[in-house]
Amino acid sequence: MSLVTPEKIRRLQKKLYELAKLRPDQRFHALYDKVYREDILAHAYALCRANGGAPGVDGVDFGRIESTGREEWLGRLAEELHDKTYKPDPVRRVLIPKPGGGERPLGIPTIGDRVVQSAAKLILEPIFEADFEDCAYGYRPKRSAEQAVKAVHEALCKGHADVVDADLSKYFDTIPHHELMQSVARRVVDRHMLKLIKAWLKVPVEERGERGRRRLTGGKDSRRGTPQGGVISPLLANIYMHRFLRAWRERGKGDEYQATIVNYADDFVILGRGNAAQALAWTRWAMGRIGLTLNETKTRLCDARRDHFDFLGYTFGPERYRKDGHWYLAAKPSKKAVQRLKGKLRAILREEIVSPWDQVRTRLNRVLRGWSAYFDQGTRLMAYRAIDNYVQCAVGDFLQRRHKVPGRGTRRFPDAVIFGELGVLRLRWMQLGRPARARP
Repeated sequence: MSLVTPEKIRRLQKKLYELAKLRPDQRFHALYDKVYREDILAHAYALCRANGGAPGVDGVDFGRIESTGREEWLGRLAEELHDKTYKPDPVRRVLIPKPGGGERPLGIPTIGDRVVQSAAKLILEPIFEADFEDCAYGYRPKRSAEQAVKAVHEALCKGHADVVDADLSKYFDTIPHHELMQSVARRVVDRHMLKLIKAWLKVPVEERGERGRRRLTGGKDSRRGTPQGGVISPLLANIYMHRFLRAWRERGKGDEYQATIVNYADDFVILGRGNAAQALAWTRWAMGRIGLTLNETKTRLCDARRDHFDFLGYTFGPERYRKDGHWYLAAKPSKKAVQRLKGKLRAILREEIVSPWDQVRTRLNRVLRGWSAYFDQGTRLMAYRAIDNYVQCAVGDFLQRRHKVPGRGTRRFPDAVIFGELGVLRLRWMQLGRPARARP
């Protein structure tokens, strides 16, 4: 959900951005007092409320805060910040499945910590936005993964088809604290703000064993990593990745290797006209200099005129035009992206077995619309067709089981029924510019 930034805060952000842009060596002193400003804390709370999320280690959720008094709760938080008595709580660790298998640790701060981090981000982000490179797209205002995908495709079509398909090894977990704080201090010298950021880096992580026993890890002894799940973590990760991107630009590597970088958070590709091996060697050396490592099993060189590579859910590489057989460099939804969508749809049809059809259809269409809104670039007709075929079979089987109709669901509920009177969204019609016939 997107919330409009209040005008007073927007003016402050604009002032900070313009000063940082005008003076590349400017270091900012008086920032901490703005974190607990009433309007900034209130907007930070609204942002966190809109994003939702589970409670942290204290078990406090938004419902409890609002039932006991949001204004009083924010007032106490502001008082703690003003009096320098605020201390972040441990983050609650949960493990979420990774699309390729395995699990990714996610740290969930308390709502109070999320609000303070959001307030700090409102102040810090415009300062560092003035420095960030144009090739970086992840977790930045007015930038998106779709723009990064478009930039990759455009570079390929301009002949930059020699690709370094790079993968960093556990980037968020390995960012060195000392060097990260040095990067922050290039712009921020407010010691209270720096102390606040350092406290979030050093916060303990709470884990629960199989018997529910509480165990704390990390804390003051930790030297690396910024917990994924924290509001401030993406900004800190961008600040540190900027060290690499700035070095690439300042050392003239783009001209030397006739290459360009497209970066999204910890993912990036280098696209050039030859010299891919040299670009990879320099990247490996540069990452080592800032305490990071490439995942050598996933990092590879690729000639996109002959091979394919995946980036941000898309597959890039050679494709044959079906009408006349000529080859072109395509961007299309990856097989993994299609399979993940099928898994989401399958879960909905499994969970909603006894729900009213209007509710089932609404959930299905919401997921299909969201997926098609992202995968609306490049060559997508075949992926859309595959999804439509899957939806027809899956919904037909779902209705056949629900109504105990003998035989196969596709006979009793053909595509004209599913995508017509039952109102399920048909992606192929959207791609061809025809009315989807799906109800909201």
